[in-house]
Amino acid sequence: MSFAALRASARRATASAARAPRVAVRNAAIRRYATESTPGPKSNAALLGALGAAALAGGALWVYTSNSDTAKEAGTAVKSGAQAAKVAANYVPTKEDYQKVYNRVAEILDQAADKGYDDGSYGPVLVRLAWHASGTYDKETNTGGSNYATMRFEPEAKHGANNGLNVARDLLEPIKQEFPWISYGDLWTLAGVAAIQELGGPKVPWRPGRIDGFAAQCTPDGRLPDAAQGADHVRNIFYRMGFNDQEIVALVGAHALGRCHRDRSGFDGPWTFSPTSVTNEFYKLLLNEKWVWKKWDGPKQLEDKKTHSLMMLPTDYVLIQDKSFKKWVKAYAEDEQLWFKDFAAAVSTLFELGVPTQQFVSSEPWILKGSDEQ
Repeated sequence: MSFAALRASARRATASAARAPRVAVRNAAIRRYATESTPGPKSNAALLGALGAAALAGGALWVYTSNSDTAKEAGTAVKSGAQAAKVAANYVPTKEDYQKVYNRVAEILDQAADKGYDDGSYGPVLVRLAWHASGTYDKETNTGGSNYATMRFEPEAKHGANNGLNVARDLLEPIKQEFPWISYGDLWTLAGVAAIQELGGPKVPWRPGRIDGFAAQCTPDGRLPDAAQGADHVRNIFYRMGFNDQEIVALVGAHALGRCHRDRSGFDGPWTFSPTSVTNEFYKLLLNEKWVWKKWDGPKQLEDKKTHSLMMLPTDYVLIQDKSFKKWVKAYAEDEQLWFKDFAAAVSTLFELGVPTQQFVSSEPWILKGSDEQ
């Protein structure tokens, strides 16, 4: 069993016991990888070579080392052609290939401890990346969502709600280079799934099929939640994506993970005492703690009266002020397995928003193995 598997197993045991504050324990030994480096499916090199030759024959030459939006769009054009060729040839990577990508993500999560990043795990920021890449969907115009990975481009990367997500995108770039056949949309959402599962959360159904898009497909600013707003805003944002009140409350439970940063959102602090474990503590704390407005020079947020070490956003607090929302907060606070079931279903739907059904390589989503199952 790999070190990543041991860490995940220990984390799950800790989370399922007393749900006590998580104490990060890192193995000081050299990390070993569960899988050997692979360029992808056997026919991938030949396919990409043929596509590259075709591109050159057409008089097109792209420089992939540039970070400009123009270069990214040029690269996208080639990759979109590769996707079309793969579909035409009935060629797709296998489930096992995507499992290898999942494994790579699992291996890098705890490297945050070596870097002194946050609470010792990159998991929360990877979940946020997958969430924000998907949560721009508008069901009326059928725009946004995870299909085109448009946060790669400046218009969307610089939206206020995406501050700090360059950390997650940069973290995943070496994995993208190792597995060049995977699209950014698939990589980002798969990383979110891996983070949820590896941090003790439920199995999240997932399947590949997203393609890379262009800067012109970036969504307008304002489609993601504004944490300073109230219940009407929350509903407007989530109803636009097609979610109902129960699914809204289930999805917001992802705030069990991570923390806010003063230099990103303006808000500051963790929601729970165990910000690197997926549990229903968010609901328990929201319901049972006494929350007061924090006295500081930052934006309006709440803190727990007892320790002053936890925070809740105004958009979190409305979940216990609104009757329709509150009944689900109570249900999930009382039954973690119920929340796991509903959260897995809702987040799986979220990660597929904006992706045409015909692009998916499987009619049904997959369940990928956690590092403690291999």
